[in-house]
Amino acid sequence: MSDNKLASRLFPTRIDIPAEARSQIVVLLNQTLAATLDLKTQVKQAHWNVKGTDFYQLHELFDEIATELEEYVDMVAERVTALGGYAVGTARAAASNSILPEYPFEILDGKDHVTALADRFAPYAKHLREAIAKTDDLGDLDTADLYTEVSRTIDKRLWFLEAHLQVAEIKGENGASTVKATKQPVGVK
Repeated sequence: MSDNKLASRLFPTRIDIPAEARSQIVVLLNQTLAATLDLKTQVKQAHWNVKGTDFYQLHELFDEIATELEEYVDMVAERVTALGGYAVGTARAAASNSILPEYPFEILDGKDHVTALADRFAPYAKHLREAIAKTDDLGDLDTADLYTEVSRTIDKRLWFLEAHLQVAEIKGENGASTVKATKQPVGVK
């Protein structure tokens, strides 16, 4: 049986959401499961390999974020099974089904890791918001609520990451503060 058939597989359940809707929700949740597992391992990659003057703070931050993501992996997988679905959550399945790009292995500097993670958190956050709307449209407010909970934390973590990269105040010659913007993030217009 292919991953695709497993991702939409349904078992009998007494839950009152129609099977067609549950099937679509389970596929979406399995996409989220893959992306969440992938994001968690990418955060751990940064955690293990970060170097530089902010090493300790970033090492701790990345570990904290990975721990949160691990909780979300479990929540998403359990929601799949609660809906009568089959959770597809191996590392290989995550790698082949994730919406996220591969993590750059050549980086070491803390700022480069923060940038790489922010570039992955942004599309993941967008996926979550789209999933909120889709599951709401399919009549599954519980799954929409789960996505909302995860989305709030992901947005907060994206804010934490971007705070390392955003504007830096510098004193102008006249003593007034001026703002110097950093490079525009990927996907932001």
